Amino acid sequence: MNNLINKTFLKLKKENRPALVTYTVAGDPNKNQSLTLLKNISKHVDIVEWGFPHNCPTADGKEIQNSSYRALENGIKLNDIFNLVKKYKKDKNAKPLILMGYYQMVFNYGEERFVNKCKQVGVDGLIIVDLIWPYNKKFANLCKKKSVCFVQLIAPTTTNQRMLRIIKDSHDMIYYISMLSTTGGKLKVTPKTILKNLNKIKKINKNKNIVVGFGITDKTISSLKKADGLVVGSALVKTITDSLNQKRNPLIAAEKMVKKLKSKII
Repeated sequence: MNNLINKTFLKLKKENRPALVTYTVAGDPNKNQSLTLLKNISKHVDIVEWGFPHNCPTADGKEIQNSSYRALENGIKLNDIFNLVKKYKKDKNAKPLILMGYYQMVFNYGEERFVNKCKQVGVDGLIIVDLIWPYNKKFANLCKKKSVCFVQLIAPTTTNQRMLRIIKDSHDMIYYISMLSTTGGKLKVTPKTILKNLNKIKKINKNKNIVVGFGITDKTISSLKKADGLVVGSALVKTITDSLNQKRNPLIAAEKMVKKLKSKII
């Protein structure tokens, strides 16, 4: 697939390092600040995930729930997010952008209309947490036709037979959930175990780009550098929340944290 996400991974493999992938919530602390924050951290990251906030999250822990609540309280809507993405992609530091959220919004908007809009505004990838394989096959094909990478999820509990089928149907990037938990949980498994599971996926198809999420912080990130990419979400969102509570500038705090994370993987 001719997609910026795949091009980024090819570039980073030449640099012999993983992609730093960040997750923040669109509309938090507010529409304008969330866009400015994304632009600021994009100087230091390789791929950005932007969550569309939801009031009934399935996988999100308290940090992302709090962030989503602030965004919803400020009145963020799906069309606002599309407009913000369009503005972001015009920035000189813009990186491949993945929208992440839940299927209800896609369903209400209309699958084909949603994918067309994503392509129009510059979305490079999608993670729809509760649209699992094989029920996502039709939607994933819609994405592929528009060169939008649909990111499949694999968990520690995924059986070998199911894993084979998910990998076969996957696009350029697969998200490996490191442990059984909601986001923001303390890493409960050893880096050695995670890397062993990643190797199992790579043996099936070495060309797939596997990113690891859940439990990745500045304390754990350097031990997982052999992954193709590492996703930091809750730890970054917590930094934003702490800054707001302490009446400090969340944009400065977020950029400082991302710079620290980057220094641990290069």
